[in-house]
Amino acid sequence: MRKLGVEEELLLVDGRSQQPVAVAGTLLRFAADDGDLDVELAAELQQQQIEVDTRPTRDLVELAEQLRDGRQQADTLAARIGARIAALATSPLPATPQTTPTMRYAAMVEHFGLTTAEQLTCGCHVHVEVASEEEGIGVLDRIRVWLPALLALSANSPFWQGRDTGYASYRTPAWYRWPSAGPAPVWGSPAAYADQLEQMVATGVLLDAHMAYFDARLSDRYPTVEVRVADVCLELADTVLVAGLARALVETAAREWREGQPVPDVSVNLLRLATWRAARSGLDGPLLDPWTYIPRIANAVVQQLITHVAAALRDSGDLELVEQGWRELTQRGTGAARQRQIAQQGGDLAEVVRQAVAQTTSGELRRWLMH
Repeated sequence: MRKLGVEEELLLVDGRSQQPVAVAGTLLRFAADDGDLDVELAAELQQQQIEVDTRPTRDLVELAEQLRDGRQQADTLAARIGARIAALATSPLPATPQTTPTMRYAAMVEHFGLTTAEQLTCGCHVHVEVASEEEGIGVLDRIRVWLPALLALSANSPFWQGRDTGYASYRTPAWYRWPSAGPAPVWGSPAAYADQLEQMVATGVLLDAHMAYFDARLSDRYPTVEVRVADVCLELADTVLVAGLARALVETAAREWREGQPVPDVSVNLLRLATWRAARSGLDGPLLDPWTYIPRIANAVVQQLITHVAAALRDSGDLELVEQGWRELTQRGTGAARQRQIAQQGGDLAEVVRQAVAQTTSGELRRWLMH
């Protein structure tokens, strides 16, 4: 069974006003002083966010426990300075991002201007172990058609600067302002992948290869495929669902690569449309079928994904857990749907954040997840 790990980007908010608050540096100093955290905390582009990184594991239940502990430990540190954490992919309340003071981020502000200055978004990145770069490229070429479905079920960013955007994942179009973000082409080989990254950096548009912000890519730090398409999920159980499906996608694609099965011949243009469709409505509207690119009911497309990876899920012992997680998600809705429900029931956007904080830090693990 392949190891996997998750990087969750979380919003830091004031414990009273619920406004994003730039305290990441202080929180990280507390973490360094404590020295005994179960997960790794890291700075992100803006000081109003913090990244929680799990350790590699083969067990989705252990992953869930790490995510729970990481969220709670980050919140405990934030509370020392009157802040809280919220698993929100964008801030419902107006915010003025404050960039983390590093040389690289300063260069990004100078080079990309408003795109950097306004980029306060929180994603969920899933790292899945691969045996080689050759296998990794074989995987990337085969999972790309399924990534919009992962985005749809993770959608958790309907609000931006105090307004309802009409999107389930507004993080996605906000993130796609980076010139290298979005779906990637079929690579074919590690050499072609490396050559393309070298050419992209040589243009001078990107500062370095790490800025190749594809929806899925080879990690430049670990022997993994990094699936980057998802919003950070409000519900911890949804993060586990995304991670379980991502690992099953990687395993299924690796088997297809070893067997010499052909790569789906889908253009980047169609993939961008499928991703936009997923970002626009999440599970509350149609998704594009990954084979025909004709609109279908979203739940049917996600079920098609689960069917596609069922053998890998069965072999890893995750099929029942993923199916139960998917059933629960269809019953209660995505994070985006939950945020809108709170707002429509008379709660203001501060109440949306307040309830998100409570959910993020509850420590609750579903009984089905523990069995």
